Amino acid sequence: MNVVQEKVSKLNAILKVEIKSEDYQSKVKSTLEKYRKTAKVPGFRPGHVPFGMIQKQYGKTVLADELNKLSNDGLYKFIKDEKLEILGNPIPLEENTFKGDLDNPSDFEFSYEIGFSPKFDIPLSSKKSMDYFMVKVDDQLIEKQINDLRRRYGKLESTEEIGETDMVLGLFRELDSKKEPKEGGVEHNSTISMEFLKDKKAIKSLLGKKVDDAIVLDPKSVSKDAKDMVSMLGLKDEEELKGLSKQFKFTINEIKRMEMAELNEELYNKLFPTGEVKSEEDLNKKVADDLANMFKQDSDRLFTQNIYEYLLDKTKINMPESFLKKWIKLSNEKPIDDETLDKEFDGYLKSMKWQLIQGKIFKDNDIQITNEEVMDFTKSLLVSNYAQYGMPAPDDKELTETAMRLLKDKEQVNGIYDRITEKKLSDYFQGNVPMKQKKLSYDDFVKKASKK
Repeated sequence: MNVVQEKVSKLNAILKVEIKSEDYQSKVKSTLEKYRKTAKVPGFRPGHVPFGMIQKQYGKTVLADELNKLSNDGLYKFIKDEKLEILGNPIPLEENTFKGDLDNPSDFEFSYEIGFSPKFDIPLSSKKSMDYFMVKVDDQLIEKQINDLRRRYGKLESTEEIGETDMVLGLFRELDSKKEPKEGGVEHNSTISMEFLKDKKAIKSLLGKKVDDAIVLDPKSVSKDAKDMVSMLGLKDEEELKGLSKQFKFTINEIKRMEMAELNEELYNKLFPTGEVKSEEDLNKKVADDLANMFKQDSDRLFTQNIYEYLLDKTKINMPESFLKKWIKLSNEKPIDDETLDKEFDGYLKSMKWQLIQGKIFKDNDIQITNEEVMDFTKSLLVSNYAQYGMPAPDDKELTETAMRLLKDKEQVNGIYDRITEKKLSDYFQGNVPMKQKKLSYDDFVKKASKK
């Protein structure tokens, strides 16, 4: 058997697998002999069926199977031995893919098309710095976080007049065009949270109102979205919103205000049971440190995302596009027509381009993911899940057994590998790409991150 490579271009080639009769004859004969020993043919005892009859009945099928195995083995051995870096898998040549005669077997030739993995450079250097955006942890942000903590551990108490962060309990009653209660209309007791309202007109109409006061409003103006409005009005689904009046009478039954917890030792111990916070000064410092650590993870993700976009834009890679389209059509689980492929092809190219960039970074820098790392990461996820529900983690043996079961799920494994890969890339970028640190206010940081 011989494999010949014919270069078509820098990115494409044809591999021809040449199979001689001596490559397959003995194996075909051996297989047919096995068939002969077990074949059940009327008029013949098992093992005494004439070889010619077996060959006539099964010969072409056995030959075709053996040729297919030989051609595949030879093809991939050649790719491995010659260290060819290819994209996807070899595909049969559309024309002249097979030469030979199964009825009169002699020499055979199978032709395959391959697409080479392109050579390219990663446009990162020690001279090119990238923006690393950070949240400026200022006094205003620290105060906001502390106030949120105080509210979380505070007490909900009744008050007489609606303020900016109060909860307002009341009755929604649907009105008709004359602003009278609509016959058979919606009536439902619900709650409005003032601090989450966006509609300025609605906020203004509610501020300062007292228990038993009533106002006319559009429930949409005090809802986050359609789903929230359905819940607020006690409806079954969004379909019931159709034809609903835009005018509702809202009668205030009760006003609740969160009285923030006092800054004292009791609160400090609830927030930080280890006893590291004993004063307001300690609290400010602890909250500032926690915020900085929390935002660092967001900064790291944004930094990695920015480099990802930069590399996709600046890395010049020529792809064997014609080959890739054929390979995608052949390898896709569901049939895909040319029109759909053309629409989605840019997405395929972008995904493959990133895989090539990521693969080159890993290969050039000897970055690897070991089985031990995968197991440790999986166990750490399990420990976090137990902690989330306030449960102690089991011993290492049970944890390992649970992790092993989890890693039998292909979807779970792919997700875990993706997260480890992202972490290793993030570490590589932070260690090798010069950072130009830029501090932003929390709101500006959120805006920038939300655009990604």
